[in-house]
Amino acid sequence: MIRAALEKDIQDILAIYNEAILHSTAVYHYEAYTFQMMKQWFDEKAEAGYPILVFEGEEDGIIYGFATFGAFRPHAAYRYTVEHSIYVHSEYRKKGIGTKLLTELIEQAKQDGYATLIAGIDAVNTNSIAVHTRFGFTHVGTITKAGYKFDKWLDLAFYQLDLPGPNLTSK
Repeated sequence: MIRAALEKDIQDILAIYNEAILHSTAVYHYEAYTFQMMKQWFDEKAEAGYPILVFEGEEDGIIYGFATFGAFRPHAAYRYTVEHSIYVHSEYRKKGIGTKLLTELIEQAKQDGYATLIAGIDAVNTNSIAVHTRFGFTHVGTITKAGYKFDKWLDLAFYQLDLPGPNLTSK
């Protein structure tokens, strides 16, 4: 079941995120987040009106993954572009959870009137790239040597999905 994240979910979100930080190149951070850091992230997303979704097991109540989007860049002209993130607990990957979360995020971005949804994906993450491609995301560029982690250079591939956007009228 996908639902809006609640404050009580922060600890589960933190565990999923920290696993990604410490054991993957899905996040280009070195140090695990503290609860306070994740709480601040949660509060800032909520205050800005950005969704945080969780995939919760209906029978067991376990949080298997989470997804969100937020500002692509801080300048006003970028206000119709958002960048998303999806993280699934390592024990539950390749079960369609990320796909379901992405489906919901795309619908939310459409409802909110965004014109462009961006994915920044580690270039060797072929599973994530394949999922995004199936959803119609197109590769719009790769920054080589964008990061350095686990004693190697990391390339960051950007994928873009065009959405209907807001109903703007010309003056």
